[in-house]
Amino acid sequence: MDEVELSTEALRELLAPLADPDDAVHMAAYMKDHFPFFGIKAGPRRTAAKPILQASAHADADQLLAFAAACWNEPEREFHHTAVDVLRKRADMLEPDQLDDLGELIMSKSWWDTVDGLAAWVVGPLVARHRDLVHVMDDWAEDENLWLARTALLHQLGYKTDTDAERLFRYATDLAPHTDFFIRKAIGWALRQYARTDAEAVRRFVEANADQLSGLTRREALKHL
Repeated sequence: MDEVELSTEALRELLAPLADPDDAVHMAAYMKDHFPFFGIKAGPRRTAAKPILQASAHADADQLLAFAAACWNEPEREFHHTAVDVLRKRADMLEPDQLDDLGELIMSKSWWDTVDGLAAWVVGPLVARHRDLVHVMDDWAEDENLWLARTALLHQLGYKTDTDAERLFRYATDLAPHTDFFIRKAIGWALRQYARTDAEAVRRFVEANADQLSGLTRREALKHL
């Protein structure tokens, strides 16, 4: 195949022939009908979009963000998923001043399927490389936008022994009163992931804060303990 450019036009040419109207209905329903779909499952979508991932290797950080923003302007959810894949693959190219751009993506057309990938595999690595950005995570954890708060909770998912446990537990405590499912689930998920590194610390935290943490959060946090 000839080399393609990093553009939504090129991506549409790759994806549109794989559209399945029946699967599109089911996939949209699974996402509460927030977004239309081509109806392409993750595996075939990633295979079809490989030329776009290859083209991203020649892009600078501004071009990567511009491509992601252009994908976000397309209606079909597969565009948004591919943009997350591109940013994840090229996360090491991003600079601190582009965290605001990532925040805009997180707050736009928001649902867990894009937010979680951006949180753990794009924002997280950026903050890990530029530790002063943790103060932005502190701000996001307090933001009224629940997707920014969820991102703050999940940004350390891949940190393992580099996890700032004090910050994780502080976010969990501060957000424990939150009534939204996605926040409660994220607290539990973040704690469960850290339990792979320090199970006893997570167990102690959940026991000490059992009255504050929701049942959902506790179940998620202790699922594998």
